Amino acid sequence: MSSFATRTLGRGLGRRNMSNLSAAHSMNFDSKIFELNVVTMADKQEKVLPGGRHLFPLLPKAFEGIKQVAVIGWGSQGPAQAQNIRESLEGTGINVKIGLREGSASIAEAEACGFTASNGTLGGMIDTIKESEMVLLLVSDAAQADHHEQFFDALQPGATLGLSHGFMLGHLQNEGKAFPEDINVVMVAPKGMGPSVRRLYEQGREVNGAGINASFAVHQDVDGKATDRALGWSVALGSPYTFFTTLESEFKSDIFGERCVLLGGVHGLIECLFRRYCLQGMSEEEAFTRASECLTGPITKQISHHGIRSVYDMFDDPAERKIFEDAYCCAYDPSYEIIEECYDDVACGNEIKSVINAGRRHERYPMGTIDATRCWTVGEKVRAARTADVPKVDPFTAGTYCAMMMAQIDLLMSKGHAYSEVANESVIEATDSLTPYMHARGVAYMVDNCSVTARLGSRKWAPRFDYLLTEQALTNFDAGTIPKPERIEAFKTHKIHDVLAVCGEMRPSVDIAVS
Repeated sequence: MSSFATRTLGRGLGRRNMSNLSAAHSMNFDSKIFELNVVTMADKQEKVLPGGRHLFPLLPKAFEGIKQVAVIGWGSQGPAQAQNIRESLEGTGINVKIGLREGSASIAEAEACGFTASNGTLGGMIDTIKESEMVLLLVSDAAQADHHEQFFDALQPGATLGLSHGFMLGHLQNEGKAFPEDINVVMVAPKGMGPSVRRLYEQGREVNGAGINASFAVHQDVDGKATDRALGWSVALGSPYTFFTTLESEFKSDIFGERCVLLGGVHGLIECLFRRYCLQGMSEEEAFTRASECLTGPITKQISHHGIRSVYDMFDDPAERKIFEDAYCCAYDPSYEIIEECYDDVACGNEIKSVINAGRRHERYPMGTIDATRCWTVGEKVRAARTADVPKVDPFTAGTYCAMMMAQIDLLMSKGHAYSEVANESVIEATDSLTPYMHARGVAYMVDNCSVTARLGSRKWAPRFDYLLTEQALTNFDAGTIPKPERIEAFKTHKIHDVLAVCGEMRPSVDIAVS
């Protein structure tokens, strides 16, 4: 029996498992070190941590008892998190060390960032885990699934295991396993890609409030220090605000969200709209502009700064407002149908198994390109010819996109997710972190800068959105069969608008810039 199995069966004394907290209980935590704010979002209250560089002097207290923070893996998040934490802890005596597998192609990249074996900041995965009191496990989800027992065996009793995604919990649940009983298990999940986490941290040296917001969770607390260590981690990353969730709530909302409106849904929608506008007789360039450019440009900016309702309010022309309303009503149910199916597949563990199985096929069947269709090759020409003029917002594009976004919001609210999580996973991450990448360089640049799990999910679910919107939303609109027109009033008065207004007050001061 492995030491991991022995430790797991031990059911260690003093352990406090936080996994039974739902995201709705986001008031049930406190900090001994950081000052928390209570915010009212519509009909609920949540605690949040305002970040800032003025909190860096508190990090030694948050990381009390930690001599070394290990960052295991070098993917989308690893480079950003390792460099940010190292810089935030400068002068504290706490070492930040990268752990990579032997022969990894990422060793040279880590060395270029100043992590070297000679200065004690670069080593092998297992040895680095063994010698560290806090271990941030940032390898791919599939690698976590395949090697978690080896990783767990290497952890010191009383160590703090940090995750940036709840995938591992979902996998352990599928396998009927649990984390070792004698460690803290926490999560900090930045609400953006690793390159943005680093770039905005660097901007934060000069611009107060620059950064990427994050969510955090405490799944296991064996020594009463887990919450402050998680919050300290988020502060060290430069997060302007940190929101509460749980590991289970995060993996359900995150894996699901990236397959829907964040990545897969918007990809499928744009493909669908491009074909539609071409069939209506528009030039390919005009079709792409209406399908993609106005969505990733003015619609994204409008939602990011002023909320979803403001898109509807942009249309003064009654005829355009009617198109928005009808498109919204036609697209809502087909979107919800796929979104609910996707959530169920994530929640029951099927989607996690699919990701692991796909990872094991990658040597034979690597992920293919997703930007070789006519839509995206035309998009390259449109972006190359882009001027300072902002394209006019097409009301049909706006209505279908807002419907997809609202369907995801309604699904997550129905499942009891915290309002901040609903807003982040359905709206804020889309408009502040992801579609700006698509606007800059196309769909592949947006999707393939994300994790392997996200890349796989987007490729799998985008065609489902494209198909069902084409078969149901477009046909109903063209036939004049507008289902449930009362949805518009529900949209206009929805509580998410109040939630987004509050979240907007905690919006980072600097927009993501795509280099």
